[in-house]
Formats: sequence, structure tokens, C-alpha cells
Amino acid sequence: MKYVVIIGDGMADFPLSEFQGKTPLMVAETPYMDMMARDGVCGKVVTIPDGMPPGSDVAGMSIFGYNPAQYYTGRAPIEAAGMAIEMREEDVAFRCNLVYLEEQPGAVLMGDYSGGHITTEEAGLLIDALSREIGSKEFLFFPGVGYRHIMLWRGGVDTMTTTPPHDITKQPIDAYLPQGTGAETIAMIMEKSRKVLKGHVVNKEREKAGKVPANSTWLWGQGKKARFPSFGDKYGLKGATVAAVDLIKGISALVGFDAPYVEGATGYLDTDYGAKARKALDLLQTHDIVYVHIEAPDEASHNGNVEEKIKAIECIDKEVVGRIYEEAGDRVRFLIVTDHATPISMKTHYACPVPFAIYEKHGRSAGCSTGYDERAGEKIFTGEEMIEFFLKG
Repeated sequence: MKYVVIIGDGMADFPLSEFQGKTPLMVAETPYMDMMARDGVCGKVVTIPDGMPPGSDVAGMSIFGYNPAQYYTGRAPIEAAGMAIEMREEDVAFRCNLVYLEEQPGAVLMGDYSGGHITTEEAGLLIDALSREIGSKEFLFFPGVGYRHIMLWRGGVDTMTTTPPHDITKQPIDAYLPQGTGAETIAMIMEKSRKVLKGHVVNKEREKAGKVPANSTWLWGQGKKARFPSFGDKYGLKGATVAAVDLIKGISALVGFDAPYVEGATGYLDTDYGAKARKALDLLQTHDIVYVHIEAPDEASHNGNVEEKIKAIECIDKEVVGRIYEEAGDRVRFLIVTDHATPISMKTHYACPVPFAIYEKHGRSAGCSTGYDERAGEKIFTGEEMIEFFLKG
């Protein structure tokens, strides 16, 4: 038996008045996911344990079958692992967003958490400038994908409070600056970054083209080195992951999965869905279980764009789920799941039980008559329980 887990990041949502009380999942045309929910087994999974931040880091760990309450040390160390950054025991990693800060009379707002969705190539030049101008043996900058990067604080402090920038879009930043021990140091680095980035040629060219500049860093998600037991030791299977974002690649690296580069996978709305499906089919030849992660619905939600969210969900169904279903053969079991809700109305993550569906060809069950959406399933599982059930029945 082979196993495929398809994660549509942030697909779950709230009912919307413009759709007569339906959610994007209910409105989207998803014949493959609906078939798997109707003819398979449905449930709901709590991916965010009580008291933990409702992010893809915590939720992703749950979906890989690891209890975040036991293994979570912060978001940035996971992404650092995905970028193959060597961390010492005393080091602290920070997620380093390139953001657009919007200056208004009397306030500075979080104009865009992604620096106008700056490209990886542009961002690399900005991170290089930060490394030269404010980097040191104590503070190191590492380029990632798009707006997502890492700063390492050698011998740093991880006990301060920080805020994800996508939680405060269009809000004044003063109330959300780092707080606690070490906060002044991190705030100082963010302030210095504004001076470096403001006049950079990349941002001048972006402004000429009518785009917002990536004129500051935003440091958050800090933590010390993470360690997980391998998936092979825990579940007895050899695994691989198809993903564009370093967070999911980081979880994959920590559990011992292969996570090869996929040409055209961007972690955004323009990702190459077909390339991800093709890579998953290739990996199934040499691995027992393959995870496929698609970030696009979450990005659409953060942007408040319901049309793009529906489009992303439909692309996942047709170009990822459908293609793998049609070409993977009969001895494959599917798990369709979303990591958390990212409601269009909130533009950020929300912790609640989210639906999953397990399906195996030629094995019909009394599934969910409504198909795959927020109404699917009644029994509630933890992430570990869901993966145990998926693998062992």
C-alpha cells in the first residue's frame, strides 16, 4: 500500500453572505475531493492544541503525526531546518519577513506582510544588502523563498513575545513590536533594516513599476533548535514531501523525509500545480508515503481574495488530487486535509477542528453526503490519531 497526503493550506473558512451562507470549499467545484469524502471516511481533526498559536507550523506538525505540545520550539527553527541552516544549541532563529510598512500621519501601518509579494530574486538582493550592512558574527541573515527568510541570533534570547505580520495587516505596528527580554535588540535590527532597504535599487525599481517596496524586515516566530523522532521510527514508513515553502520542508527534514526542489512551485497563487502532482507520482515509485502541500488557498485568504481562494481550491482538486488519483494505480490510500481555517473575513489563521477525508480505491464506505467541506465528519481526532487511523485503519 502507498499513501498520499494532500494538504490544502488554509482551505477551511466561515460561511459567507455573498454565497448564501456557504464557504469557499462548498462553492468550489471539487469532484475528486467530494468523491473521496462521499465514498471514504470523514472526520475532523484538531491541528492546533489549546493555547498554541494557530499557524501552519503547529498545524503542519499535527498533520505529520507529531504532537506540537511535545515537540514545538517555534516556527523559525523549523524553517531553518528546511533551509539546511545549522543551528547551535544556544542559537535562536527568527522568521524574517520582508514587509511593506506604510507611513501615515501619526502612525506606521503594516501595509503588506509580504512586501507586495516580492520575488525570490528581488528578495535575495535585499537580504544580501542586510547581511552586508547590519549582519555580523552574532546576527546572520539567510535568504529563503519570496518574502520568507531567516535571521539567526547566535547565543540569543527566545523568551520575548512577537507577532506574525499577517495578523496585523493595515494596523499600526507600535502595539505589536517585540516585547520582553531581548526585545530592544530585535526592534533595533528591524529599525536599522528600514534604513538599509528604503533606498535600495530593488525598491526604487518596484516603486517605478507601481509596486509597493519591501522597505523593512519583521522578525517573529523565534525559537531554539528543533528535534523530532524520525517518521520511519515512529510509523515505519519511508516518506517524501512536495512543497515550496521552507516551513513544510523544515518539518519534512526534521522527520527524515526527502523534500526535492520542484521547478515552478512558488508557494503562491501562481504555483505549478501540475508540477507538484508529477513530482508526487515520481516519488511514489520510491517512497511509501508522499505529502503534497499547496500554499495558495492560504495566501488568497490573507489577501482577502475569495475568488482566488476558490480558484486555488479547484486547481488543487483537478490538477493535484485528480491527476494523482488517475495515474497512481489502485494500491494507494489518500488523505485530504487542510491544516487550519484561514477565513476570508479575518485574513489570518483561526484554530478550529477542520475536515479530513480518507479514501482508498475499490473500498467504499458510508462517507459524507455533502462531500469535502467544513460539514464533513463528526468524530474529532488529534493529528496523531488521524495519522494512526489513516495508516492502520
